[in-house]
Amino acid sequence: MGFERWFNRVLNRTWGFVEDRTAMPHWALRPQPEFSFKPSYWTGAFVVNAFLYQVISGLLLLLYYQPSTSATLTACGQPSGTLSSAPAAWCSTYYVIHSVPMGSLLLSSHLYGAYAMIFLALVHFYRGYYLGVFKRPREFSWMAGSLLLLLTLGMGFTGYLLPWTQLSYNATSVGLVLALRLPYAGPLLGPFILADGTSQGLLSRMFAAHVLLIPLALGALLYAHIALFESHGIAPPASSDPLQRRRFTHEEDKKHVPFMPHIFFYITKWALLYIGLILGIAALWPWELPTYVGNLAAVQTVTEPDWYFLWEFKLVDFVGVTPVIAVGVTTAILLFILFVPFLDRSRPTHPRDRPFFLFLGNSLLSFFVFMTVWGGLTPGVQIPLSAVIERLAPIFIVNAVVVWVFYRRYRQSYTARLAAAGTSGRLEGAYPLPAPRPTTAGASVPEVAGRD
Repeated sequence: MGFERWFNRVLNRTWGFVEDRTAMPHWALRPQPEFSFKPSYWTGAFVVNAFLYQVISGLLLLLYYQPSTSATLTACGQPSGTLSSAPAAWCSTYYVIHSVPMGSLLLSSHLYGAYAMIFLALVHFYRGYYLGVFKRPREFSWMAGSLLLLLTLGMGFTGYLLPWTQLSYNATSVGLVLALRLPYAGPLLGPFILADGTSQGLLSRMFAAHVLLIPLALGALLYAHIALFESHGIAPPASSDPLQRRRFTHEEDKKHVPFMPHIFFYITKWALLYIGLILGIAALWPWELPTYVGNLAAVQTVTEPDWYFLWEFKLVDFVGVTPVIAVGVTTAILLFILFVPFLDRSRPTHPRDRPFFLFLGNSLLSFFVFMTVWGGLTPGVQIPLSAVIERLAPIFIVNAVVVWVFYRRYRQSYTARLAAAGTSGRLEGAYPLPAPRPTTAGASVPEVAGRD
């Protein structure tokens, strides 16, 4: 015990010296309440960790990658003694996998890291949607986060083409057809994406967008997102209280856990776990490079994008759905996501008090999952209208019934509790006040009713 006290005293003095000399409390991120130290509250930090790993691994790959469609004289992937006519982009990718020390691990982890980042961004998005974190005063923070999700998908789309495989080229071509059908934006984006109309022009533009333009936009939006988070703080737990105060005061912040070193080491722990999982998956299941663009000897494969765009490609397979209609549906979904803070005007944040938007969220999630699986099982197969209705209608019907049943039971239970408490009056506008939440330190963080 004597050594432990001595060690803690020395550690506190050392850390106090560092804080004093660096003025760390003035530039570190704001403190956070103790109840937030659960993985579900840090999904946004997980996305940032994934983004940082993508930046680091991508910079290492840039040391070897050649964004050129010109044929090389290097025997990459060809029998010994023969010359290859494979494009330089594909050959440089082949070189990374087979000749660079731990290159296969680096490239595979970068690919799986992209998948993980998109998946974590979707988890972060749906958590925020269900818990109503987009409500006042965090509307603009939600909009910045929604644009970040869109740019993350753009990173995946542009990076998919860079190995210059026939599969990625075909999928990108279909995706570009859809992108150019965007109202107003499509004709404007066309010259910037297609360049001079050659394959080299397309690869160069995709390369520039993937390594420069989109990362710069991501960085700017990420700064805005974090700045808004610093301004408003973490959203309190979802509540049925319509007058719940939705940000902490300066005095309350002083009682919270400081960012340095507690929160920093907490996030670092999850970051190291993430990197270990990504490297482990990449080591066990290394990515295999498909054949290059223009290899006439290759077996023709069905055009299929990565999993996060399968639902969009399957939508075009529906008989009667033109690229214009598919882009219109996608645009409507994006606009709903972007402006949902101004559409869902209910004061309570708990999903049980927002049945209509709960139904919409469930339906969209079910639709995306079902369409992704359907697109992966039957890529490129035309689906008649009758089969579309037969398979998609139950999704919306089941979601409507489930939400209605649970909401009805919740309201009946609430009515019974009001009657037991001797409360009279109309049910509308009356909500149960939440109980204080105990913290790990034994204190409580009350959800005080009041204004923002």
